[in-house]
Amino acid sequence: MEGQEGSQQPQLILANKLFLLTHPDVADIEKVRLRQEVLDSVMADDMAPLYETLASNSVLDLDQTVLASMRAKIDEQLKTLDEKIADAEENLGESEVREAHLAKSLFYIRIADKEKALEQLKVTESKTVAVGQKMDLVFYTLQLGFFYMDFDLISKSIEKAKKLFEEGGDWERKNRLKVYEGLYFMSTRNFKQATDLFLDSISTFTTYEIFPYDTFIFYTVLTSIISLDRVSLKQKVVDAPEILTVIGKIPHLSEFLNSLYDCQYKSFFSAFAGLTEQIKLDRYLHPHFRYYMREVRTVVYSQFLESYKSVTIEAMAKAFGVTVEFIDLELSRFIAAGKLHCKIDKVAGVLETNRPDAKNALYQATIKQGDFLLNRIQKLSRVIDL
Repeated sequence: MEGQEGSQQPQLILANKLFLLTHPDVADIEKVRLRQEVLDSVMADDMAPLYETLASNSVLDLDQTVLASMRAKIDEQLKTLDEKIADAEENLGESEVREAHLAKSLFYIRIADKEKALEQLKVTESKTVAVGQKMDLVFYTLQLGFFYMDFDLISKSIEKAKKLFEEGGDWERKNRLKVYEGLYFMSTRNFKQATDLFLDSISTFTTYEIFPYDTFIFYTVLTSIISLDRVSLKQKVVDAPEILTVIGKIPHLSEFLNSLYDCQYKSFFSAFAGLTEQIKLDRYLHPHFRYYMREVRTVVYSQFLESYKSVTIEAMAKAFGVTVEFIDLELSRFIAAGKLHCKIDKVAGVLETNRPDAKNALYQATIKQGDFLLNRIQKLSRVIDL
């Protein structure tokens, strides 16, 4: 999975096409094109193990002639690679031996043979001394993990990378790891930590092998909106020059971010509707689609209600460009779930906010702790008197 700078790994592009091919919301005519592109990619890289898996899952039709041809090419290539390893071990130095083993590792990755690729990467690691080169092997493992969405493998690889950095390592690789770790956190619904890592990497992004910079900005903005407070969002995202140069290229994203900050709620809902399809068809965000939709609505409703002690439901519905019935149903769900601090006066058609007072809560907690301490002192004094 070794890609050039500025280009995404072919295997991760293939993984996205496979995801779309099995997605219920993708049109059948689009799936016909995707199926052919997947087959072309599988045949071009002789991905026999993946071809068999896809055929068994009825994603592709099994052609025994094609499979036999791929296997023959794999056997021939493996024979050549083994000869190079043997020659390097007999006649060349340690670095050449490592390079020969690395070539075999990358071959297994290319043909999508996960188990053999991981085994060969371990062999290559045993021949590797430099920390930087060991880190590169971890990145190959992480790319494998994201191809198969194997979060256990990804988590272990990230921990391994952090231990390697304790021995040394350059800043470029450390910054790359932040993006990998951020993608892992986002894929496992830890949006707060994903946001912190993505924002740290905006100005140093070089991780083009897993996704383009536009996609990185897309993820950064989406995770930031539900993770940052209003002041931090303005400083780190809305006014960030790196984001401003790219955000206009991504449909609806600029309007989504700026209308939230500018309290243009009708525009926000319009942009949000435009973004839902992109989120739903994103391989990493799709499992969290419903959760993300809820969290975004919690943020925007809370921001609106922050300005009022009480407000009519009709006024709120008008601000958001929706019906009174819709906003009534929406808010009742969020209030019942404890997401919004307000109550609905259905008779008067009014929303009354009852935001928790942080200072008052602290005062009450201090009084309670003080009473508890006095009781303990009184009990202790009785024991001493005895």
